[in-house]
Formats: sequence, C-alpha cells, structure tokens
Amino acid sequence: MIKYPLTYSTWGKQEHKAISKVISSNIFTMGKNVKKFEEEFANFQKKKYAVMVNSGSSANLIAIASLFYKKKNPLKRGDEVIVPGVSWSTTYAPLQQLGLKLKVIDIELKTFNIDFDKLKTAITKKTKLIVAVNLLGIPAELFKIKNLCKINNIFFFEDNCESLGAEINGKKAGSFGDLASHSFFFSHHICTMEGGMVVTDNYELFCLMKVLRAHGWSRDLPRSNPLIKINNNDFYEQYKFIIPGYNLRPGEIHAAAGIEQLKKIKFLINERRKNLKIFNKYFKNNKDYLTPSTNYKSSSFAFPIIIRNNSLKFKLKIFNALKRNKIDFRLITGGCFTEHSFAKFFNYKVFRNLKNSEYLHKNGFFVGNASKDLSLQIKKLYQVLSNIK
Repeated sequence: MIKYPLTYSTWGKQEHKAISKVISSNIFTMGKNVKKFEEEFANFQKKKYAVMVNSGSSANLIAIASLFYKKKNPLKRGDEVIVPGVSWSTTYAPLQQLGLKLKVIDIELKTFNIDFDKLKTAITKKTKLIVAVNLLGIPAELFKIKNLCKINNIFFFEDNCESLGAEINGKKAGSFGDLASHSFFFSHHICTMEGGMVVTDNYELFCLMKVLRAHGWSRDLPRSNPLIKINNNDFYEQYKFIIPGYNLRPGEIHAAAGIEQLKKIKFLINERRKNLKIFNKYFKNNKDYLTPSTNYKSSSFAFPIIIRNNSLKFKLKIFNALKRNKIDFRLITGGCFTEHSFAKFFNYKVFRNLKNSEYLHKNGFFVGNASKDLSLQIKKLYQVLSNIK
C-alpha cells in the first residue's frame, strides 16, 4: 500500500556535514553560522535585515513586541489589531500576551486568506496594526494591504511562516510588511529542525529585535544603533538590560542546516509547485470538494480541501477512508480562531461574521505536499475521495 504522510525530510549529506562542523567547533549558540544565515536569508527575501530566533512562533513574538518600543508612535496596550479568522495559534498569541485588542475578519473562500474588501471596511481610527497571513503557500492581497496601511498610517505585519517562496509579480511573500515572520520547522519549505526568522527594512526594529531575542540586553547591538550609546571598556556594558526581553536565541546547529537548505530552496519549492499542478488537475472545479486558487505564485505548503457536503456522516466517511488508506490529514492550519477555547482569553470582537472561517473549520482538512514527486500519492488521494458516496 502506498503511504501518503504529511511530511518528508529534505535533508541530505550536506546538512549532516554542516552540523558535524558545529559540534566540532564547540560553539553552539548565535555564532558565525547564525550571522551568515541571517545575511543570506535577508538577501533571498531582498530585505535589508534579518533576525533569527528559535521558532516561527518566536519570530511572531519579537516582531510584534518590537513595535511597542519604537521611539515614534509605538504600539500601546489596548490598541486595535486586525487579524484573519483562520491562522495558527501563535499568530494570535503574541497579540493577547502584549495586550492588544483583536478585530477578527473573515476569510474569502477563493484563497482562504483574509477578505480584503471586508478588511477595507473594518479599518477605523482605532486600528494601529494589520496582520496578514499567507495561508499554506498562497499570498494574501499583499500589495493592496501594504498600500492600505501606508494610507492609514498603520503598521503592517506579515506572517509568512507557511508561504516561503510564494510571489506576487516577482516580489516574494514575506517581504511586504514592515516586519515579516518565517518558520523553518520540519514540515516547512526549508527545515532547520526548529527555527524562525523576521525580516525588515527598518533599522530601529532590527535593533530592537536583536535586544528582545536575548534577555533584553544591549550586548548584541551594532556599535552604531538608535537605542543606546555603547561605551568601550565599560564593566557594565556586557550586562546592560535596556528593555524587557526574552531568551529566544537560535542555535548554531539550526543555522548551519539553514544555510545548506537555502542553497537548494529553488529546487525544493519548484518540486512542490509540480505537485500542485497535479493536485489541481484532479481537484480544481471538483463538484464535491472546494480547493483554493490564486492569481499569484503559490509555494504550496500543503493541499487544503473543503468538503462541500455539510453532513457530519459524510465527513466521517472521508476521514475513515483516509485513515484506512494510510493518507495523513490535519485541520487546515489552526482552523477558525473563535472555534478554539483559547479565544476566551482574548479581548476580541468579530467584524460582521466569520461564516467562511467557520465553514472551513467544520468541513476542511489538508493533506501534505513535499519537495519530491507525489504524483502517485495524489492520484491515490483522488481515487479514495472519488469512491466515497
């Protein structure tokens, strides 16, 4: 029987060799490999600065936190942030942890991303931040959202943890926001075991994030920076804490693997796009299943599917058939925000309704994509689903 898992390894001899070098060096935290990976990743995204942390979730945390310490017009506790109705839990968690009020906007069923027309209507003078999530390899309306934020003097944060390599008119997703986060977890487009990155063109935010990821101290700041004056030969300089920080530092092992992964990123993403073409051949315009589409260039993290039939009995038939045939599946990203019990801990309101987000949550699932030929697995998926009545 052909097995169809959610994830496959993209590692080879190069990653193992790079990790062995780190082990031999006895330098494991934030050394030359981290610096090199940051520089090369920033170059790949065509951004000025990149800050590596220990996960994509931590990338979201320091990105949002940095906006609270800007000298001009910083975010404040109680400020309003607009978010989509569907995303991973740690898109939302830092917003609650930092005291922001959420306004939750429904998704559109074409792309499963935030509905831009509703977003435009939802903005008020209270709106200080918009969070756009590029879901499962599909870019949101990033050019439009960026312009909307510029016109209204709103911060724009882009959660690109699932969409590395996606593009709009040649510009990469994860390069539009004032800040943009990326994840390198095992199942993602490139893998460093655990790891994340934030990119920005803003030097002040770059410096703030370097402080925030390592205890809040100034030790990792460039000598020329907008935060403090660094004194030579100062006994206290190595332990000068300037803002409340975290310990989200990445390891040298993770960065070394990331450097090797970045060398083959074009191949890894192109293989996913080949599989996407096969998937669309079977499922596009399918009368029983709804799948997203985009006018932009997807990097296809996974294959999300919404069951058009609302019957719970029919959904259970599908899930049981997938299990019998060794096809792994999961809830689409994290599903709808308000369908989880953790929402009770948030200060939030829903803009109009979350009809599409709730529909996705109740009737949606995804199967895996990978950087290898999955033509047999996708064909099997289609056969299994087509035989369910």
